[in-house]
Amino acid sequence: MTRRSRLLRSAALGLGAIVALSACTASESTDPTKPTSAATTVSSPDAPLTVIADPSEIAASVATSRALFTTAPVVVVAPVGAPEAQEVAARAAVALGVPLLVGDAKSGNAAESSTEPTQPAESDAGDGDDGDTDPAEASETEKPLADELARLKTSTALLVGDAADPSGTDPSHGDKRDSERGGNGLTIVRATASAHAVGAAIGHRLGTPAEGNPATFSAGIAALEAPKSASTSTPTAGTAKIPAVKRPKPIDDTAAIALPGVEQLAPIATARAAGIPVHLLTEGSANPQAEASVIDALHTTGGEKTLALGAAFGSEPALDWKVRTARTGAQLPGGGQLLFADHQFVAIYGTPSTPVLGVLGEQDVAGSVARAQEVAAQYQGLTAKTVVPMFEIIATVAAGGPGPDGNFSNELSAESLRPWIDAAAQAGMYVVIDLQPGRTDFLTQAQQYQSLLELPNVGLALDPEWRLAPDELHLRTIGSVSAAEVNSVTHWLADLTNEKGLPQKMLVVHQFRPSMLTDRQNLDLSRPEIALLLHVDGQGGQADKQATWANLQRDAPVGVAWGWKNFYHEDKPMLTPEQTISGVQPTPELITYQ
Repeated sequence: MTRRSRLLRSAALGLGAIVALSACTASESTDPTKPTSAATTVSSPDAPLTVIADPSEIAASVATSRALFTTAPVVVVAPVGAPEAQEVAARAAVALGVPLLVGDAKSGNAAESSTEPTQPAESDAGDGDDGDTDPAEASETEKPLADELARLKTSTALLVGDAADPSGTDPSHGDKRDSERGGNGLTIVRATASAHAVGAAIGHRLGTPAEGNPATFSAGIAALEAPKSASTSTPTAGTAKIPAVKRPKPIDDTAAIALPGVEQLAPIATARAAGIPVHLLTEGSANPQAEASVIDALHTTGGEKTLALGAAFGSEPALDWKVRTARTGAQLPGGGQLLFADHQFVAIYGTPSTPVLGVLGEQDVAGSVARAQEVAAQYQGLTAKTVVPMFEIIATVAAGGPGPDGNFSNELSAESLRPWIDAAAQAGMYVVIDLQPGRTDFLTQAQQYQSLLELPNVGLALDPEWRLAPDELHLRTIGSVSAAEVNSVTHWLADLTNEKGLPQKMLVVHQFRPSMLTDRQNLDLSRPEIALLLHVDGQGGQADKQATWANLQRDAPVGVAWGWKNFYHEDKPMLTPEQTISGVQPTPELITYQ
């Protein structure tokens, strides 16, 4: 054989190898049994909280990749709006430890029926449409993918199902030798959207979802355990059409929360590929405080950084506080970190060692805990909510004289109340500290109990009946408070709750006359750290109590919770627990006994 013949034969063999191996680039070996290894690298998110809230599947997939991956010689690409293809692509991405990107679907073309490189499409004579995307008409969504592939230094893209070339280049416009390559030398590997085909392409055995319902796919991907190394031996390893990928060291300082749904499949898969645990919120809310299981999971996950995946996180108020609080693991009595959605509070009212002010003072600490539990137990089975026993402790008591400080209010020390609060916490009870401020203001008195309000099971109550103007006296005048003064307490307590990473705080405002809370429509309900409750304290005959209840409900601010008080001696007659639940509508979130 002449030297020229040998050269021609070598060139022909080289061309054949390029066509047969979609995993090879110009600089790689053409031996189909030895794909070239490549290293993937990841980086921890920069901020304590990173939110991926893009409503577009394409944009969200790119944003997640950008947040977690530094380089990825191989990526997996699935078509937008195709949950079945995205699900199997997600399994491949997690198995390899590489990002999953979502891109456009091929225009008018089904996915290739094999895992071989893309072949030139045959165009119909005269119409100029070859079935793939023309670069001149490329979708605007292709550029973000192309930019991300360039940033990641990607050389090989596994396209699952009907995914279009993410570089935006139609390979049929090149010559036959380069037809398997996309733009910028990107090597394209295609696989049908099946676990068998994709598993064969990557050299891994892939499972299938437990259910065929796309609504369950995100939970399945979040639960995947990624292999420790891409070199793990699998029965199909010899069929791999992509380079072997060296998995990155997992990111160990970050946990992710995600909303369920197919929109988050790619971000969830990319997070799992980076080694980040993903905890799904399943209660239809973007607030991690609503679910005890999510709070526990975030608390036990190492690190201090959090990745939030889902469009609704972008509009969730005070998400930073909600995530920080969930990470503390502190939960309210009854579970979770939100007060009223799932809890029915039942309280006994009074002040320690003073029976005349309420039943709480009729016995010692242990006796009061037992009594509160007995009262609350009567509501078990009457509501679907978790019944939570509670103390409402009068911490500042209205006085007939000015006292040393001249404010007509006697303040119990925070230290003297601490044993009651600790006993309540140990018994799984909530506590509200009640203020009767006399001639001082509510905020001044509230700040005296900051050490107690920094505890997760302690809230605050304001009693305007005992809030006096400078020339007024108790029992001669029924006091009142402005919305502005209540708001000052709301803001201070919300800031404290946020700063300390505490669960939501209950703020009770007592009222049995409209005049007790002027300009009520100006109450600030914008702080999610605070759950504001209007407590209707009417006593006497049930007809009068119901009339007071209905009157105060009228024109009330939207979003407040409601409390009802049963008086042992003053009510004629006092309602039974069954009557309280069925006869007081709407059902009050807090029922207090005095």
